[in-house]
Amino acid sequence: MTVTGELSGGTAAQDFESWAAARGPALVRFAHLVTGGSPDAPDLAQDALAQVWSRWRRLDGDAEAYARRCITNGWVSRWRRIGRIRPVADVPDAATSDPTGTVDDADHAWALLVTLTPVQRAAVVLRFYEERSYAEIGSLLDVPETTARSHVHRALRALRTRLEE
Repeated sequence: MTVTGELSGGTAAQDFESWAAARGPALVRFAHLVTGGSPDAPDLAQDALAQVWSRWRRLDGDAEAYARRCITNGWVSRWRRIGRIRPVADVPDAATSDPTGTVDDADHAWALLVTLTPVQRAAVVLRFYEERSYAEIGSLLDVPETTARSHVHRALRALRTRLEE
């Protein structure tokens, strides 16, 4: 398969290798967003690639969606095993100031995002970064659509509260 999911005519190993090389960095970025910057993010992306490879011939062009679900499920599973991860109380100020304010805004948004629970963070990332529907979020998180809505709603409420502080 190629990046678009069409067969390229090469062997399955060659197709997977080229797909993984093209989409691997995006999967690592996605894992960083879902995990809140955890050092586990590259491992989750690597595990997802291994799972995609084991099912490569049966994915029919939906490899990226499957990989993202593997990352999300992997993070939720790790989080459930180790319990709630406590965010750092104070995030140090950026060493340099961006004249446009975008870096400061991004740093502030990141600091707020990591205060959410892993499930809430995953729901927010899927909703606003991935632009997924609530039905898709529910499917990816293995919860009903209404629960996905609740996760996003509670996360946004928590973010609003922290912004007002």
